[in-house]
Amino acid sequence: MCRRPRTPGRARRRTIGALVAAAGLVAVTGCGAADMTKQSSPYADASGAKSVTLSVQSWVGAQANVAVAQYLLEHELGYRVDTVQVDEVPAWDALSQGRVDAILEDWGHPAQEKEYVQDKKTVVPAGDEGVTGHIGWWVPQYLAQEHPDILDWHNLDKYAAALRTAESGDQGQLLEGSPSYVTNDKALVKNLHLDYQPVFAGSEAAQITQIKQFAKERKPFLTYWYTPQWLFDEVPMVEVQLPPYTDACGAGAPADIDCAYPTTPLQKYLNATFARSGGKAAQFLKNFHWSEDDQNEVSQLIAEQKLSPPAAAKQWVTAHPNVWKAWIPR
Repeated sequence: MCRRPRTPGRARRRTIGALVAAAGLVAVTGCGAADMTKQSSPYADASGAKSVTLSVQSWVGAQANVAVAQYLLEHELGYRVDTVQVDEVPAWDALSQGRVDAILEDWGHPAQEKEYVQDKKTVVPAGDEGVTGHIGWWVPQYLAQEHPDILDWHNLDKYAAALRTAESGDQGQLLEGSPSYVTNDKALVKNLHLDYQPVFAGSEAAQITQIKQFAKERKPFLTYWYTPQWLFDEVPMVEVQLPPYTDACGAGAPADIDCAYPTTPLQKYLNATFARSGGKAAQFLKNFHWSEDDQNEVSQLIAEQKLSPPAAAKQWVTAHPNVWKAWIPR
């Protein structure tokens, strides 16, 4: 998920592969794991091959997209699907080079869009995913009910002492997820002169564990978080109102950001060669379009009920033929 704003509009990550460094990729196939750093998608060299490689970002919503797309590509269209877990910006490099064929959930990377879509033309847009994403700072509902003024960022420092942790020292803690997420939070804390320290849990899963523990003990917390996300059903949270987003703010240097994150429809992108020669697979991925409720249903099956992604996808596909049948090319 890129967490830096689009211009205009916005700025966003599962366990199908191993964690990778910025320069490395890991592929997961029916034959096991393989080093993808020097490999290409079949479409990069051989038009018409019945194989597709999908990028999987490290948050469960993105994993839900890929799980359902993979299940339908394999069971309805007869493709072999490989998946590669890779961080946000390296995923664009891999897409441009043909090492992956598609990114199914992009939260906005203006620099990469300009380089690969507009200038090099090695990546093409594949349409709106159907899900609208928004990032912000959130507090638990019980805290907002007890102290409603905390929902105005001007009052956050009033609560900094109550939000201190061992990790944040003498400042309030702003809980973050993975260090690989591209966020504006360090700039926001600095530019809004707030007495807070961003503290990284390490991953979305670790952040969820921490949020659930805070909620179980009814402790106060402030966290970077986003919608859509299934956790809101379990831990109701309320967004803190940061300074309103403007296009001028979003277009500025990352270090100068001093406004809220925008809201944006999440997008899909295809490798340009795959888009031309990928046949029904490419058309299917262009057609893929579902709702936040659909994504949250699959995400919760994976993250909370601990189903494997294929099992979660199968359950959703069985229950919702009225949604996915429209994606299948005729």
